Amino acid sequence: MRGAVLHAPGDVRVEQRDDPTIVAPTDAVIRLAASCVCGSDLWPFRGIEAMNGPSPMGHEYAGVVEAVGGEVTSVKPGQFVVGSFVASDNTCEICRAGYQSSCVRREPMGALGAQAELLRVPLADGTLVATPDVPDDDLVPSLLAASDVLGTGWFGAVAAQAGPGKTVVVVGDGAVGLLGVLAARQLGAERIIAMSRHEQRQKLALEYGATDVVAERGDDGVARVKELTGGLGAHSVIEAVGTQESMTQAIRSTRPGGHLGYVGVAHDVALNGQELFFSHVHLHGGPAPVRQYLPHLLDLIWDRKIEPGKVFDLELPLDQAADAYRAMDERTAIKVLLRG
Repeated sequence: MRGAVLHAPGDVRVEQRDDPTIVAPTDAVIRLAASCVCGSDLWPFRGIEAMNGPSPMGHEYAGVVEAVGGEVTSVKPGQFVVGSFVASDNTCEICRAGYQSSCVRREPMGALGAQAELLRVPLADGTLVATPDVPDDDLVPSLLAASDVLGTGWFGAVAAQAGPGKTVVVVGDGAVGLLGVLAARQLGAERIIAMSRHEQRQKLALEYGATDVVAERGDDGVARVKELTGGLGAHSVIEAVGTQESMTQAIRSTRPGGHLGYVGVAHDVALNGQELFFSHVHLHGGPAPVRQYLPHLLDLIWDRKIEPGKVFDLELPLDQAADAYRAMDERTAIKVLLRG
């Protein structure tokens, strides 16, 4: 099969890889209807995150089951399925508590490389969720978004305790931040402030339910949020970037007693203990337990109540994966969909 491989920072190649097979009786193999490039894929692409030799890329996936191991009972060949970026058994004590991304048997899907034609999914019973039928093609982007960025934005909103009567600030205007806006609206937030300086992303944030847009960043952005919230800050803040600047901005935009949900993959982020101590801000986040939310999110998508696939503003063939990475790296695209 063909698959994207990162050989060195900035060097993505689509090349022949071995077709995946059933390795364990709990595995499934799926033929991908689509895959995509994630913002977190840009960390190794930019050389910020170390890599150990050529690495298959991609951890977001949706497609049709081709084969299952002998112990798989919840999905079967021919079904269209979506799974999380972390394979989980969905039965251990941690999974039952709702944190499948920290399952005691977890396996990161990124190591298997979902930017490809086929994908082996470990722990298939606990990881994959089938749709009611094979979807129409126009639903595929939204179903693919549920594999990571929608579930991650949703977890950010839940961790920030977004809900009725709340003012929510979203720091980050990538796909996760934009879908954090969508999630906050679905959870009933009264006011949603999207922090963005990019006109196209601002428009999508407003379409997804943002009530205000703040273009300023850093201390100026915090000051503008305080101005919009009577000097107090927001009840709920979603941090969807993972840098020192974005985390500091998020904490300082949260009112005392407020909640901050951080879902941006942190790189070189250090917290000022004294500032955090006196802020009275609740922090919660980490790798999103997407599997917890998948059944509900797939229902919303299937019933066409939400359209998270709008974050894909560029579609390319798999063979042009290198162009997809460049488009996201240069911020000429929010998120790029790849089809084999």
